[in-house]
Amino acid sequence: MAASYVGLVLRVLAYIHDHPAGDLSLDALAEVAAMSRFHWHRVFRAITGETCAQATRRIRLHRAACWLVQSDRPVARIATDIGYPNLKSFARAFSEAYGSSPAEFRKAGQIMPAHPSFRTGEYPMHPVTTRTEPSRRVVALPHNGAYAEIGRSFEAFGALCESRELWPQVGPMIGLYLDSPEDKLRSFAGAQICGSDTPDGMEHLNIPGGKTAVLTYKGPYSGIHAAYETLFGNWLPESGEEPGDQPCYEIFLNDPR
Repeated sequence: MAASYVGLVLRVLAYIHDHPAGDLSLDALAEVAAMSRFHWHRVFRAITGETCAQATRRIRLHRAACWLVQSDRPVARIATDIGYPNLKSFARAFSEAYGSSPAEFRKAGQIMPAHPSFRTGEYPMHPVTTRTEPSRRVVALPHNGAYAEIGRSFEAFGALCESRELWPQVGPMIGLYLDSPEDKLRSFAGAQICGSDTPDGMEHLNIPGGKTAVLTYKGPYSGIHAAYETLFGNWLPESGEEPGDQPCYEIFLNDPR
């Protein structure tokens, strides 16, 4: 089964190579992979060691490097042909990646190749089980921004629960994540709740029940990223399973604050 996931990655990498000026957004690449956007970014990073955005940037700039050395194509046209909106943004990205301007690189006449190395199975091991989870009714506050800063939203959620005496109705604290942590992360900080009312200022979410892969993690929050890579880089490729079109969520066994 691991080979099938590597095959999806290879298909997407080939697509990026073949369409450097095209729509290479996460949504577009997830569609090429025929996988849920919620999970594709994690599968891709776990197997390749880089995000879709990093791979796209690397491949585009490597294509530009080849054209700079092997052709007389104008630099402005190269920028357009690999999907950069203008020469300035291309020159900045190229200089950051190769340590010289496009013109200096062309003059030096050397190409620096970069090839992805698949990392499936190389992550730390955490126990993963599958079980049937119930559906969950969640109320939460939206959080937009860095994963590490979601604590502020949990703080605000807790304060609202305290001021409105909601704790008797509140179950486990839950974090739900819609995007890759490397992107401008859209997420929710909240908790499972009894009853049908949605408190003012909060949003109502439904987490479907059913067969669920569960990884139990204990340790500092800085290690959660490696735990996700265990799930998507070690367990999923060997599991024979395909992730559903629903986002990942975390149930906190301690106080998330």
